[in-house]
Amino acid sequence: MDNRYMLMILAALTTGTVITRFLPFLLFPQGRKMPRYVEYLGGTLPYATMGLLVVYCLKGVDILQAPFGIPEILSCAAVALLHVLKRNSLLSIGAGTVLYMVLVQAAF
Repeated sequence: MDNRYMLMILAALTTGTVITRFLPFLLFPQGRKMPRYVEYLGGTLPYATMGLLVVYCLKGVDILQAPFGIPEILSCAAVALLHVLKRNSLLSIGAGTVLYMVLVQAAF
């Protein structure tokens, strides 16, 4: 790759990032009522995204072959339990990820 090509890629990425960061402030200025569909999406998309991520993460688990999905089940249970107890998504997901990696690397 030559330098011009890399600069064009960098410019395109920077432009895309700037547009996606500032466009909501231009479309929905402070003091204006938020459209109903945006409020609806704001309420439903986080749950839909989490459901999609769970399905994506568990799609390759084979419960008929060792380790029978045990690391995945334990990690999902830990995430759910931590989230119910602490109500902190970052803590829940981070601890579940660490637990999964420890189980896969050390136990299974």
